[in-house]
Amino acid sequence: MRINVNSLDSRGSFVDGPGIRTLLFLQGCDRHCEDCHNKSTWPMDKGIPYEIPELVCVLKEVCHNRKITITGGEPLCQKEALSELLKELDDFDICLYTSYSLEDVPDEILSRLKYIKVGLYDRKLRCTTIPYIGSTNQKFITLR
Repeated sequence: MRINVNSLDSRGSFVDGPGIRTLLFLQGCDRHCEDCHNKSTWPMDKGIPYEIPELVCVLKEVCHNRKITITGGEPLCQKEALSELLKELDDFDICLYTSYSLEDVPDEILSRLKYIKVGLYDRKLRCTTIPYIGSTNQKFITLR
């Protein structure tokens, strides 16, 4: 199975979940939030296609502390491939950023996450003081 990746940032982020995290930006978004800072991730036909085993090898090589945040775009636009990827990252501390509600995230994905950020960004509710969210209608949830 293939997954379409926009980019991988292994420099270490402090603002995309607890700890120092590698960021995996998946390609494709059907939400198109106003003021999106990742518009290059919107087209589904762009990005770099990876076979899941190939991407797993790359992630295990560059993510030394096994803490990763998967974002986009909208990761749930590739939910079948995302689910397959998560099965192979069972020793990772995984955070998922999605604009969908918690109820919209399939159980097979939720069960593999430690953290999730849910909710569509709303520029009228913009927030810069609560960690890991962009607007106050969003929620950052510790799952386990």
